[in-house]
Amino acid sequence: MIRRRALPAASGAAGQTAARGGGGSTGSPSPARGARGALPVCGERAGGGVRAPGGARGWLPRSGVTVPFGGGCPVRGSPARGAPAPCSPRRGRGAVPRGPVKAAAAGGGRRRWRWAARASGARRRPGARGTATPGPCGGTASTVYKSPDYEELAFALLLEHLVAIGYPPEILAYKYDPTFPTRGLVFDALYGNLLKVDSHGNLLVCAHGFRFLKGAEILHYYPNKFIQRDDMKRFHILNTLFNLTEAHLYACLVDFFTNCSRYVNCDTGYKHGNLFMSFRSMFQDVREAMDHVHLSGCLKEKTLENLEKYVVKDPRVPLLLSRMKEVGKVFLATNSDYTYTDAIMSYLFDFSNEDKADVPRRPWRSYFDLIVVDTRKPLFFAEGTVLRQVDTDTGKLRIGTYTGPLQHCAVYSGGSSDVVCDLLGVKGKDILYMGDHIFGDILKSKKRQGWRTFLVVPELARELQVWTEKSELFEELRSLDLFLAELYQHLDSGSSERPDISSIKRRIQKVTHEMDMCYGKMGSLFRCGSRQTLFANQLMRYADLYAASFINFLYYPFSYLFRAPPVLMAHESTVEHSRRDSGDVATALPPWLAQHGDPHQVPQDSSGEEEDDGEA
Repeated sequence: MIRRRALPAASGAAGQTAARGGGGSTGSPSPARGARGALPVCGERAGGGVRAPGGARGWLPRSGVTVPFGGGCPVRGSPARGAPAPCSPRRGRGAVPRGPVKAAAAGGGRRRWRWAARASGARRRPGARGTATPGPCGGTASTVYKSPDYEELAFALLLEHLVAIGYPPEILAYKYDPTFPTRGLVFDALYGNLLKVDSHGNLLVCAHGFRFLKGAEILHYYPNKFIQRDDMKRFHILNTLFNLTEAHLYACLVDFFTNCSRYVNCDTGYKHGNLFMSFRSMFQDVREAMDHVHLSGCLKEKTLENLEKYVVKDPRVPLLLSRMKEVGKVFLATNSDYTYTDAIMSYLFDFSNEDKADVPRRPWRSYFDLIVVDTRKPLFFAEGTVLRQVDTDTGKLRIGTYTGPLQHCAVYSGGSSDVVCDLLGVKGKDILYMGDHIFGDILKSKKRQGWRTFLVVPELARELQVWTEKSELFEELRSLDLFLAELYQHLDSGSSERPDISSIKRRIQKVTHEMDMCYGKMGSLFRCGSRQTLFANQLMRYADLYAASFINFLYYPFSYLFRAPPVLMAHESTVEHSRRDSGDVATALPPWLAQHGDPHQVPQDSSGEEEDDGEA
């Protein structure tokens, strides 16, 4: 198991000035205990970085993945330390160049690189960083779409389709606002509200259109400030990167019909003469528009017409994949068809007119041991579909089910995760699977196949920047929490005194609101004050590793041991363990390491076998 520690952010978080109410929090984060262990972000030392709770630890398997490691046995028992980048002038042990991070961050948009580690198994906690919007092929971490350009394109196509099926043409005046939506929101198809909730369904933020509801208004719709997330017909979770445009579109439509004089506002929709449009029918129309934009191919066509505008091209991608393939097996699994996949990947791997590539030019298919298109995830992780071979000259499928062995540079269509394991000759935990879809990629591959998982989270750079730059707000929340504890310190069940804490609660709500506005109009992806969001909880449960981009693997050896710091439970946090002075911490070694000397010369087990990592 692995967990991680939050690291300083790389770049760009936009502060927000929009006012909203609701979603107050009455606690405060504890950076000492709440921070998660992370891989040293390019330029940080790995020493003591990635530790796991209860002594558990994780490792990177050397076996096939969606842009993963290769076959063989995992390297365990090695010390957790960083590795110098191959082309870096700074070759000091445990250091990684900060240059690539700054350069990528300076590019603007969402191109920032970082990463963090987290445990596999139960109750794992993450913490990482960076951002770069991952791309078209579900489990493919090598494609990065430029944000917000790509979202703006998808939003415009959605509006055009809605107008085509009868929506008022006035909605075309709306433009995509990247500061409004965040992932992990819940759309209430009964009342048309966008909700931000925690893992239990407690409301953190509630918005009707672009208007944020406050106390009494929230109680009108949700008397308990709570929702039943199991009611999937009413509550729809918007977790993916493509859902960002969808969430903003719901807000735009609700805003338009609420303020349009032609329509009468009702609790569950809008009335116009003898016609009634419910929020549920609006949801169905938007979902149908989303399907049309993706399945009809219009979004792909627009993307291919201007690849430089919508797709990030990074010379480090072929370099990293070539190194991965040297040590193991690498496979690509995507929901896209072969024609689109070939066009995107050919663009990403074509550096014929540039001198930036560090590896010789070669066909993109040669970087993978196995390529599977049309996977139809998450069905791919269950019964799957018929495995067919693709004619790479025409892009058409060959008739019949493919039953032969794995062929070099061949492309297959459909299949299932079981078929992938059979073709590569690997099993569950031999695979580290990378994806940007918390449900279709991470949750299903983890629960159904036991694959190790790597979640790409583009928002991490902004999250960490706010965490760093607004540290005084987090410290104030913590101080308010401690002050509340002091008020009750000398009281017990026999005390008649009741301290007045109303002013403290108001201050906590004000600071929480101010913190949220630093992240965006909907607040942080991961928290509201000290309360974690539903998205954060799902990430912690199902992602073994998470980062802004898989490119971070370039800066670490493939034998790297991922560890995360222990996260104390409430009862454990009441005990103060003695701490060494800061000067001693940097030099002191644990007794076992002190006994055996140089960490680089850790003795091997006399049996010659690798130590078990403690996982079931």
